Amino acid sequence: MKKHELEAQIKEGTTVPFIGMGVFKGTKTEDGFQIPFDSDSMILALNSGRAMSPRLMYEYSRAAMSLEQRKGRAYIEGMTNHIFTAKPYAMPEVYVWLKTLMPRYVVDLNLDDSLLKLYDATEHFLITGVSRIMAGYDRFIVYRYDVATQTYTRVDKEALHVQIPIVFKPLGCTVPEKNFIISDADFVDWLTEAMGGYALPPLLKTYKNDKSYLFLGVDFDRDTFRMVANEITLGLKGGYTINDQETMRKKEEKFLKAHRVEKLPVSLETFLKSAE
Repeated sequence: MKKHELEAQIKEGTTVPFIGMGVFKGTKTEDGFQIPFDSDSMILALNSGRAMSPRLMYEYSRAAMSLEQRKGRAYIEGMTNHIFTAKPYAMPEVYVWLKTLMPRYVVDLNLDDSLLKLYDATEHFLITGVSRIMAGYDRFIVYRYDVATQTYTRVDKEALHVQIPIVFKPLGCTVPEKNFIISDADFVDWLTEAMGGYALPPLLKTYKNDKSYLFLGVDFDRDTFRMVANEITLGLKGGYTINDQETMRKKEEKFLKAHRVEKLPVSLETFLKSAE
């Protein structure tokens, strides 16, 4: 698959970009703080730079759950928000590249607002994931962005349509409301309702079918990311993945094979800088 062919498919909407935290590798704030780009760096950021026990270091959702139990929900939400809003940082190159394509539909697992900056001059829908709520089963909120006022307004899920771009951030975002799916309890709740069909608005359940995906910086060796991706892409037509992991581990290999996704033998940096 040639790069220009992928770009054409993204523009026409037959291939959907699916972005993971690996795109933040090498992204730092002006004072040198590394924006989390994998599970280990996320744990260090949540725990003020300190490593945790090997059991908790296995995956950041587990570490976040431990911190939440010890310090409270407000602490873990505050730390997550602080990581992505305390100091400015350059937009990762993946988003810079996508700005030239302006996908009609894009999925972003990251919790910051980098992707939203691409659409700040374009009317669009934003869907953010939520968890552990009492009102109803839906684990998402739908917003519509008004260019004139540069604000998001909540709208009914039935108001969603494909005439303007759809930005889907299933794990939450720092804006317009601070909703984060970060701890084990969050993921368990979200995935449980996702399996019951409550993680996506009705329109997306059909619109997403028979589309290819270009996974960028997604770590399929991590259980949570793998399960989230599985629910969001049900009905996919295969696709490609690019990340900076040199070797493919068993869990990743099994997932990619089952979903007919090809791992391209190139780093994210090389892909973005290449003409083809």
